[in-house]
Amino acid sequence: MHPQPEGRACRLWAAVALMALAGCASSGRKAPVEDRSTAAKPPVVATVTPPPVVGTVTPPPVEPAPKPLPGAENAGKPGYYTVKPGDTLLRIALDSGQNWRDLVRWNNLENPNLVETGQVLRVVPPPPEPGAATARAVPSTGRVETRPLDSRPAASAAGAGSSAAAAASAGAAASTPPAPPAPPVAAPPPPADSAAPARDTGDEVQWIWPAAGAVVAGFDEGRNKGLTISGKAGDPVLAAGDGRVVYAGSSLRGYGNLVIVKHSETYLTAYAHNQVLLVKDDQIVRRGQKIAEMGSSDAERVQLHFEIRRQGKPIDPAKLLPPR
Repeated sequence: MHPQPEGRACRLWAAVALMALAGCASSGRKAPVEDRSTAAKPPVVATVTPPPVVGTVTPPPVEPAPKPLPGAENAGKPGYYTVKPGDTLLRIALDSGQNWRDLVRWNNLENPNLVETGQVLRVVPPPPEPGAATARAVPSTGRVETRPLDSRPAASAAGAGSSAAAAASAGAAASTPPAPPAPPVAAPPPPADSAAPARDTGDEVQWIWPAAGAVVAGFDEGRNKGLTISGKAGDPVLAAGDGRVVYAGSSLRGYGNLVIVKHSETYLTAYAHNQVLLVKDDQIVRRGQKIAEMGSSDAERVQLHFEIRRQGKPIDPAKLLPPR
């Protein structure tokens, strides 16, 4: 019995379908699968960084340049001194051998108690202005005019006789040619001020010892800038030479009650540790004059510290004082 044609056709199609399925399995290709297990994500929005804004940049504040100190242009020049920390005008004057008032005037200082570190001070006299010391010449006219001096009237008793004698000599004087005028006589220089100290001409200052006590400490430039003379409180302290007081006070540290006397353009003396000062600034003193009383101000015991300075530099007073 032969199968029906329809049955064979069905089997043929079934075989074709099986072969197709087998081919798909053997090739390893997978059918597209849509994953819907995760929720939909929000869209990503890109962040756009704006470009930098170019504006005006404010520069940092500029500090003003420091104001130059007075006299800075003279630093290092001869005759000038640069102020160091701890300096005072009085100390600078003592070390330069000058009157502190002169330093005030030469440097146009408004406040002598205020000097700044780094300030430059003139410590020598300024040069004279041109023509200041020279008298202006008077042009000559080639002719000298003379006039008789008025005579003072004589007493009434002598007046009659003198007038008669004058009348008798008038005729003779009329016939005699006039005598040539006498050459002018230079006026004598004005007398020197006896109170002012003489200008130094070397080592000619007449020195005496400023106190009668014994010397207990000699000169040592590094430790003792003068002589230490012993005594008791109230003993007289004498000016060692003629001069002018340029300082009397207690503003110089380490010296106590102090007197400074300027004897010339070269020399000055200092008298320290007094208990009483008997002179004042700018006073003229004479050699041997009592200027203070010995004491112990700013010192451990009663004593006189005595210095002689030549152009501000301490020297050994024993080399100038007379031998005892």
